[in-house]
Amino acid sequence: MNRTAGTRALITCVSLAGCFTAFSARLVHLQVTDHDYYVELAAKNHVKRQPIYARRGTISDIRGEVLAQNDPVKKVVADASLITDQAAVAALLAGPLGLSEAQIVEKLAHQIYSKEREKNIPDPYIVLKAEIGANVADDLALEMAGRKMRGVFFKQGARRTYPNGQMLCHILGYVNNQDTGVDGVERTMDQFLRGHEGFRYIEIDRTGREIVPYRGQEHGARNGSNVRLTIDMGLQNIIEQELDAAIKQFRPKGATVIMMNPKTGEILALANRPHFNLNEQQGVKEAYRLNLAIAAQVEPGSTFKIVTIAAALNEKKVTPATVLGCENGFYEWCKLNDHHAYGELTVNDILVHSSNIGTAKIAMRLGDQKFFEYVHRFGFGEQTGVALPGEIKGVIHPPHEWSKISITRMPMGQGVTATPLQLVAAMSAIANGGSLMMPQIVHEITDENGQVTAAFPPCEVRRVVSKKAAEQVRAALIEVASRKGTAKLAQVLGYKVAGKTGTAQKLEGGRYSNDKHVCSFLGFMPAEDPAFVVLVLIDEAQTKPEQDVGGLVAAPVFSRIGERAARYLGLAPTYEEPEGGIVAKEGKEGKSFRDQ
Repeated sequence: MNRTAGTRALITCVSLAGCFTAFSARLVHLQVTDHDYYVELAAKNHVKRQPIYARRGTISDIRGEVLAQNDPVKKVVADASLITDQAAVAALLAGPLGLSEAQIVEKLAHQIYSKEREKNIPDPYIVLKAEIGANVADDLALEMAGRKMRGVFFKQGARRTYPNGQMLCHILGYVNNQDTGVDGVERTMDQFLRGHEGFRYIEIDRTGREIVPYRGQEHGARNGSNVRLTIDMGLQNIIEQELDAAIKQFRPKGATVIMMNPKTGEILALANRPHFNLNEQQGVKEAYRLNLAIAAQVEPGSTFKIVTIAAALNEKKVTPATVLGCENGFYEWCKLNDHHAYGELTVNDILVHSSNIGTAKIAMRLGDQKFFEYVHRFGFGEQTGVALPGEIKGVIHPPHEWSKISITRMPMGQGVTATPLQLVAAMSAIANGGSLMMPQIVHEITDENGQVTAAFPPCEVRRVVSKKAAEQVRAALIEVASRKGTAKLAQVLGYKVAGKTGTAQKLEGGRYSNDKHVCSFLGFMPAEDPAFVVLVLIDEAQTKPEQDVGGLVAAPVFSRIGERAARYLGLAPTYEEPEGGIVAKEGKEGKSFRDQ
């Protein structure tokens, strides 16, 4: 071997040794030094944490009728890094997803910055469609498999639907895109309804498909609990239909009807107008979402007189037979009017005829502080505690903020504000013998196996007045709904009705309007053993001025609801009508019904 050949052989050997040394060093670097990094990278690319869908609980009425449920849907998600022909994928998906091909291509072109690669890469998680039907998703998956397309996945999910549409919209509420309750029972009971998703670790191949034999750790999902309401859909249908009839007749600014069991505080039915469709959330005005039953501040008008008279009877400042002078219709000292000129009236007749002057004199016998105390005892100025979001307290000013004549105005429902539900709770205290009950909207919560996990029994807040005082007020309220009272049109054939009308003037620019009123009737039946209390409240009825009163606008609505509800509940008639029978519902009653 000559010198030149030896040199070449040496160089070759050294070069080969150098290469092998370099490769060995690189191999050691990969296998030892950076071992953990590449294991983590491989796991990130091939091992996925797959969520296991948890079903949101249903909401049903007291008889088990489903009011909120889940329809199975799937979410369409794309991994752009796995898609080789975006145009073909867009052409296949456009029709079923209801998108244009250009929209899909634009979504697939999205990129994100990768810290590992230090550059932009195709987005591995692009939501092409939040919800499509499960059948549509299954068909697309088969079609893509047949064409050997990859990079599009269908994630299991559900769409929250409400079978009754607009009905009970202010009670049920709705959920957002994250399946979280944002209003109504969906919000207050969200922690029970939403459940908890599970997960499993899976390994995928280069096409993005799961390698089932390598499935790893799994933690099962826990489905949400089911919520059963106190609402009875039979009664709810009745009040919805009668409320719609009243809306058609009077075209008011707003209206509310609430039906409650006075003995338990269970809300049996509740509806507001305006309202909205729970299945169509886009474009709904905020005013339509407002639950007027707990978020509207209204001056109660004469329905508030039950508080004044019950308090005075309970404190023994008067008896039902106590006679007070009613100043022949005008009380000069405080510039207070009655709508009829009464000389002397008993306490019983002051309530029956809704005398403002008589009520004011009764309140003055109580005194500012004691009257204020009873207003609070009846639940005004505080939340009722019902399991619905957005409840307000109303406004009850303390005595040190009163003027000299406040004690004559507040007893007739002026200068105070309350929610409709507070009024129903207060009347329920009279109907049940003197106990203020917390309004209940949720009856119980059950797990997916039907086992009760939480129950909501009747809850007495406090005793407001004695049973005797409540019965004395009840006796007067029965006369209010008789032929001689302001609510004769509230009568129901075969039953005694007890209740009170209200015609509250609305405040405009700090002054009371003479032509805009909130008309109401608040009553219960059967009067001897009440099955329900109902409030009918109509805001700004479009009718003749002399007919814009609670006795003509709201009382007939109560009568129709009461008659249908009695039949639905199977209440046996308890009262034989006197000669002459029930007052004709279509009769013109004129101004005799007007009260504040």
